Amino acid sequence: MIKKSGFTILFSILCLLTFAQTGEIRGFVYDKETGEPIIFNNVIIKELMIGKTTDANGFYTISKVKPGLYTLLCFSLGYDTSFAKISVGEGRIVTQNLYLKSKKFELNTVEIKADKQKVKENVTISTNTITQKELKQLPTFGGEPDLVQYLQVLPGVNFSGDQGGQLYIRGGPPVMNKVMLDGMIIYNPFHSIGLFSVFDADIIRSADVSSGGFNAQYGGRISGVIDVNTREGDKKRFSGKVAANPMTAKILLEGPLRKFTEDEGSSSYVLSYKTSYMDKTSRYFYTYADPVNGLPYSFNDFYGKISNISGNGSRLNVFGFHFDDKVDYPSNKYNWKSNGAGGNLLIIPDGSNTLIGLNMGYSNYKTNQISSDNLPRESSINSFNAAINFTNFIGKDDVKYGFEAIGFSTNFNYVNGVGRKLSQSDYSSEIHSFFKYRKVYKRFVIEPGIRVIYYSSLGEGSLEPRLGAKYNVTSNVRLKLAAGTYSQNLMAAVSDQDVVNLFYGFLSSPNTVNSDIRRQKAQHLILGLEVDLGRDIELNFEGFIKNFSQITNINRDKVYDDDAQHSNKPYYLRGDVIKETGKAYGADARLKYEHKNMYVWAVYSLTFVTRNDGRRDYTPHFDRRHNINLVFTYTFGDLKSWSFNTRWNFGSGFPFSQTQGFYENLNFNGGVSSNTQNQNGELGIYYTDINTGRLPYFHRLDASISKKFYIKKHQTMSVIFSATNVYNRDNIFLFDRLNYTRINQLPIMPTLGFNYTF
Repeated sequence: MIKKSGFTILFSILCLLTFAQTGEIRGFVYDKETGEPIIFNNVIIKELMIGKTTDANGFYTISKVKPGLYTLLCFSLGYDTSFAKISVGEGRIVTQNLYLKSKKFELNTVEIKADKQKVKENVTISTNTITQKELKQLPTFGGEPDLVQYLQVLPGVNFSGDQGGQLYIRGGPPVMNKVMLDGMIIYNPFHSIGLFSVFDADIIRSADVSSGGFNAQYGGRISGVIDVNTREGDKKRFSGKVAANPMTAKILLEGPLRKFTEDEGSSSYVLSYKTSYMDKTSRYFYTYADPVNGLPYSFNDFYGKISNISGNGSRLNVFGFHFDDKVDYPSNKYNWKSNGAGGNLLIIPDGSNTLIGLNMGYSNYKTNQISSDNLPRESSINSFNAAINFTNFIGKDDVKYGFEAIGFSTNFNYVNGVGRKLSQSDYSSEIHSFFKYRKVYKRFVIEPGIRVIYYSSLGEGSLEPRLGAKYNVTSNVRLKLAAGTYSQNLMAAVSDQDVVNLFYGFLSSPNTVNSDIRRQKAQHLILGLEVDLGRDIELNFEGFIKNFSQITNINRDKVYDDDAQHSNKPYYLRGDVIKETGKAYGADARLKYEHKNMYVWAVYSLTFVTRNDGRRDYTPHFDRRHNINLVFTYTFGDLKSWSFNTRWNFGSGFPFSQTQGFYENLNFNGGVSSNTQNQNGELGIYYTDINTGRLPYFHRLDASISKKFYIKKHQTMSVIFSATNVYNRDNIFLFDRLNYTRINQLPIMPTLGFNYTF
């Protein structure tokens, strides 16, 4: 502890000495008309030709600037260049906000090239940043873009389908992926109809999706991270959006509580509500999908946020949400609800080059399922998280460190395939701390980090080193690397015997039954290559391996109660949970082409996923070997008012456990006195070995075309015609083993929708 404190003091003194001889320029970049921060744009000191890219809040800082008079210029796609004259003195921090005006003509070559500076100075391995621009490149289902539809085209990401949708990132099931909304952890962001997420695309500012190798700022999960940040409401006027189509409807309202001014900041609100009524409309418009049940999916999503921004850019956001989902098949009823509230605070102290960020939140999630086997499956999790982090900027370099506290309680009840009940009611807490340093030196970028976690309920800690690096071979070719160790104290419980899983339960890692079965652990290694083929084409190649050195899973082989009477039985026949190991390895290739009116995105992913439960090797039900996504977008017409979007997806079949036979499952609740001759038992199923079968290949084409009408200033209307599964491919969704019937994914589903913004 003394050595660590001494290092911190020495580091701080060196930073102060460096800062005293130079100055710093910092501020925010805003849209002059709306007051909305402009993210990921370039701010440059003209005389020195050095600069920075704004972050997800529109913030920039240029430190270690020699004293003098300079011209600060800022440019971004679709805006006029902004200039400001500034004077930098020794040890001074100059705050200079910049305000950009929309323009009607194309950017020049210099501006486009400058946009690539962020890629050269950041590792960005296995990470994709999604903004409003990317969300609008895909065909829409019903007329509205959705984050879940874009996630499906990212390298290394698999979805189980448009019904029963679950997200799998490079061999990691949903429980291994951390999902955050404005800094708060949420536990199920995807609806059962896999075309929709809980997020309203119109209020997403950015979403960072990491499929592995993420550095020390993230922890508590061992596979991937989805970090979603929403924007503030309109800061100058009351505005909104209304949208409707045969499947869903949405209303968005926003406006100022205190109007935006350049010197005094602003306060604003945004409210979003979307709902699905496809369980009703599908019985009239899409009777061919399922003449008996229709499409029995429904959901409601509500999100509200209040924001206050001070004159220097410090900001406070308070938000809350309610999401729910329901599936009502006669033989498979499923629902979940999620509620939460939280806030985040960004502090920009005057006279200090340290940014301080705080966030906290509370959420609860509850789910249950009743299938044709009538076996109960229910789970709930209540969770809070609170964090504080600090960021120091030192020239092109930066240092980030912080602390986080997480607590959650789980309640779980589940009956496995042989009728044994698994249950847990537990509370767990964790304390995290992390340190990350990014150093940019000529062509080389290195980003070492470390995360320390103490799992109080397990009475043990985890030391997790991380490393990211990039080497700019030339201005157009870059090599990159990421490695790290990861752990988590959260596990899921699903049946590997199901062809498709709707139910996804949560429980904490055990702390008493077996000292060898604890938190889940993994190690990542990723190597990559980025190539710019001119100004408009980017190629990205990555090879990866994830070693899941410990996976905690429910025991599918449990046939005895874990009590004194059965203590002589092997653990794998009586334990509730077991320890597994596994690997995920493969490679991704991505091509991106963007020029004027045309956008092309092509991805191929090759992934191998294996598991070992101590007795046998098997492949989990989400092991998709090949996955291809092709996206094409073309805009045309006056003011680019027409847009044509297509996406084709191909995936090899998921594994599943085949049905080998049936038997009569008698009730022995009365013990040895149970009357077996006068009762009718339930139909039981004999399965083959775990996941030795493969479902058929999956492929589907989606397309949409839209026309935007400009009514008057601030008022537009769009009409969107779209179709899912254009050539009507039969892709399997669910197989009812007892009734021996197959249920397919969605057939061709044409929709006509509209939206009106004001």
